[in-house]
Amino acid sequence: MEFKHQSVLLEETVGNLRVKPDGTYVDGTLGGGGHAFAVCQRLSAKGRLIGIDQDEAAIKAAGERLQDFKENVTIIRSNYCNMKKELQKIGITSVDGIVLDLGVSSYQLDNSERGFTYREDVPLDMRMDQRNPRTAKDIVNHYSESELYRVIRDYGEDKFAKNIAKHICLARQEKCIETTGELAEIIKHAIPMKIRATGGHPAKRTFQAIRIELNQELDVLRNSLDDMIDMLNDEGRICIITFHSLEDRIVKNIFRKNENPCTCPPEFPLCVCGKKSKGRVITRKPVLPSEEELQYNSRSKSAKLRVFERSK
Repeated sequence: MEFKHQSVLLEETVGNLRVKPDGTYVDGTLGGGGHAFAVCQRLSAKGRLIGIDQDEAAIKAAGERLQDFKENVTIIRSNYCNMKKELQKIGITSVDGIVLDLGVSSYQLDNSERGFTYREDVPLDMRMDQRNPRTAKDIVNHYSESELYRVIRDYGEDKFAKNIAKHICLARQEKCIETTGELAEIIKHAIPMKIRATGGHPAKRTFQAIRIELNQELDVLRNSLDDMIDMLNDEGRICIITFHSLEDRIVKNIFRKNENPCTCPPEFPLCVCGKKSKGRVITRKPVLPSEEELQYNSRSKSAKLRVFERSK
């Protein structure tokens, strides 16, 4: 299957990156290379782009898409949480800009064999990096009822999380849950019929929750952002697109903390904690897709872009 992914908020993201022709930029979620391609178009012969992705299919597709810029481009197969270490390996300690387009790509959703979809009956997988030995099947069949409840409640924000966890545990006593179709059917029976009739696909939130848990998406983001901000040169920017309220909250809070890290009580006349601001939040409110983009790319619906600028 061809790797297709329509880049969300493309112009807004690359515009906010303010690409310097001779600069060094990192796309930490390379995907099909859409954002990276737009950055490369703005680079001179001295400019450089490093693309990072953990998905082998994405690496291959982006390599082909960026073929015309191969003198400027280095592609690394890794998780963006290893960015600092991977860049040090190739002699880079600071960069002018970073892009992260979080969540799951259109290719991963559309390629049913990857097991992200609840619309077809395929083996439960959901790995963003297929080198990972653990799959969604392991979570569904081996997590305790309370662990499943926590995952579905926290990452799926589903008000029927308790009932869904209970139904999964009852079903797997009969037989191992092997496929997306089996899991979707179990979830369907855990949600009242009148809710199913109006609330979109009943399995959507649970599938999202299991995917986030399996790929440790929120921990990776939470544990990487400070390092990425530290890697930025003066006036360098980091642009992050989120698709989930929990991701967006993490980005918003960490950006805010880097802008104003002072921990002194508000009644202190002067700061004595010594924590210095690392820059400023450019987007007080997130940038949302235009009406036009929503029309031609329905998957942009929940996208939010936030931008932070470093100052030394």
